[in-house]
Amino acid sequence: MMKRIYLIGAVLCVLGMMGCEKVIKLDLDNADPRIVIDANVNDQFENQTVRVSKTYSFSESNKFNGISGAKVVLTTFDGDVVNFNETAVKGVYKSPRMRGKPGVEYTMTVTVEGKTYVSVSAMPFKVSLDSLTFKQFDFFGSINTYIAANFEDPGYTADQYRYILKVKDKVEEDAVSDDRFNNGNHVANVLYYELDDLTNGDTLEVELQCISRPVYKYFFTLEQISGDGGPPVSPENPPSNFSNGALGVFNTYTSSKRTALIKKP
Repeated sequence: MMKRIYLIGAVLCVLGMMGCEKVIKLDLDNADPRIVIDANVNDQFENQTVRVSKTYSFSESNKFNGISGAKVVLTTFDGDVVNFNETAVKGVYKSPRMRGKPGVEYTMTVTVEGKTYVSVSAMPFKVSLDSLTFKQFDFFGSINTYIAANFEDPGYTADQYRYILKVKDKVEEDAVSDDRFNNGNHVANVLYYELDDLTNGDTLEVELQCISRPVYKYFFTLEQISGDGGPPVSPENPPSNFSNGALGVFNTYTSSKRTALIKKP
């Protein structure tokens, strides 16, 4: 009988706690704004792009907070200089049409609001996409279709890759990998974006970027924070390769693209 009294008392206590609601006010401090630089130079003959912005406070809407008036300069190991000019979009700077060269070291210098931020990056040697193939996997009785990027990994270097999947001209997947487990082998890397809802005539594009080790670490950390690479980890800023406390990354990369057209019976 005594045990029954204890049990009822415990239940009443829990019910009483459920009936009481306490509003907790979170005091979210806004950190000081920081400079963010997204700089890209590839091996394609085109206008290379640099985006310069500031972080925003917790209470502000998620947007590109571009900064005007930055001085953006690219220099090579041999001393060649390329100046970037601001476009009609605030905070977006473009070079004249040019192409980067694999094996060449580049220095990106951005001066904005009285401070200078520098990053040095060497462009890796190129690995080209051979083909795209479709793969089907059975997950708990449901068969899903995905696309795989196929290429030959060179065995004489340590390589890192970034895969960008566009479906109907919209980026749907952005992932990275390295060749720790397939150095010198044929690679068929599956991009886990379900394609079963696509219809005849829809297009896919996969871009394979060969990226440097610091750039790989930057995008790998982004994957971990977002949970795309598994369970999300504690939030932290990805490791920038810019000096003076700037966030962001300077990515010198080679680019290889393949497209596919959906044809269903």
